[in-house]
Amino acid sequence: MKINQIYEGDCIEILSRMIEKDSVSLIYADPPYNISGKSLNLENNKTGGAFYKINEDWDTFNYEEYLNFSEQWLNASLLVLKPNGSLYVSCTQHNIGELIFIGKKLGLKLNNIITWYKTNAMPNITKRTFTHSIEYVCWFVKGKNWVFNYEDVKKFNPRRTKDGESKQMRDFLDFIELPILQGVERIKGSNGRAIHPAQKPEKLIELIILASSNEGDLVLDPFFGTGTTGIVAKRLKRCWIGIEKDQFYIHIAEERLFFRETI
Repeated sequence: MKINQIYEGDCIEILSRMIEKDSVSLIYADPPYNISGKSLNLENNKTGGAFYKINEDWDTFNYEEYLNFSEQWLNASLLVLKPNGSLYVSCTQHNIGELIFIGKKLGLKLNNIITWYKTNAMPNITKRTFTHSIEYVCWFVKGKNWVFNYEDVKKFNPRRTKDGESKQMRDFLDFIELPILQGVERIKGSNGRAIHPAQKPEKLIELIILASSNEGDLVLDPFFGTGTTGIVAKRLKRCWIGIEKDQFYIHIAEERLFFRETI
């Protein structure tokens, strides 16, 4: 097993065959949400820049396929986690129920659900539902004695007491306010569009890594994309492993991790 490397291929196969069992302290996963199938392009959206609905082949399953895929990658992840390891999974209302059900079925304990409020979310175009302005991160643990760096998480909270001291977490960390990526942190192609439609804010990944790992621990991302988990893990002095099957995304991630400074 090689660390600080990107493995190219299917995460289920690589987790099962190439990653040592009980070796990973923390897994952060941003799997397909299975919401593709219909395009929506709002190039002139003024609330948060151009908006393009995710419409990718890798995000398209029928329901039974999606359930099977989710159980397979979650089970493969469970096997490589340390006995006290943590697994964080990004999701939306489209797939949170399935992920929680499967996670519990496999013996994972759900510790918390973090709500990410997207301060520049897409406006309500159809006017037939409440505005979709949040995503979730489910925090599962494999066993007992999990890592939770409470003081580091308190310091992460930008809000302070009247005396300027670190504040309790309840007003921020179950409900974290961050914009959908725009600006310099967003990796874009020559056409100005985002390279990856689901790139997550570094600040969100930073919270997860600070909370549930220590310096020198191994952090793994089975859906590595453009490498944000590796970027943040490297900055926080953790070891990392990325798994990604798309060669184009791997190229972008390698450029970010090995050939230029972190954005």
